[in-house]
Amino acid sequence: MKIRSELKVLNLSAMASLDEGVEETLTLHRLGLFRELGESLKTTNSLESINAQLGQRINKVDHWRNSDQKHRWIATALLDIEKSFRKIKGYRYFPRLQEALKRSMEQRTSEKAKKAA
Repeated sequence: MKIRSELKVLNLSAMASLDEGVEETLTLHRLGLFRELGESLKTTNSLESINAQLGQRINKVDHWRNSDQKHRWIATALLDIEKSFRKIKGYRYFPRLQEALKRSMEQRTSEKAKKAA
């Protein structure tokens, strides 16, 4: 919070970026996987890139006949964009991430049940 308040004075855009990524970064630390996955998952840059590329392919379409048509266009565009994807650094740790998330969810569910009792 101290860094956030300092950034608020210096640069609102930097503060917004910090706000955007802090939860994901802290989650990776809490799960014990920041070193393995932090470089790729601590920001939303990859998702923003996909959204920008998707926009380049479908934003000029003004009239959709129905939602199915729009879904087909989006699916086709994503298949085209997929060719440019790179592997996430640390993708081999995804099984560990999955297990850590499962344990975390079980722990939270257990804590909620104790509070409710």
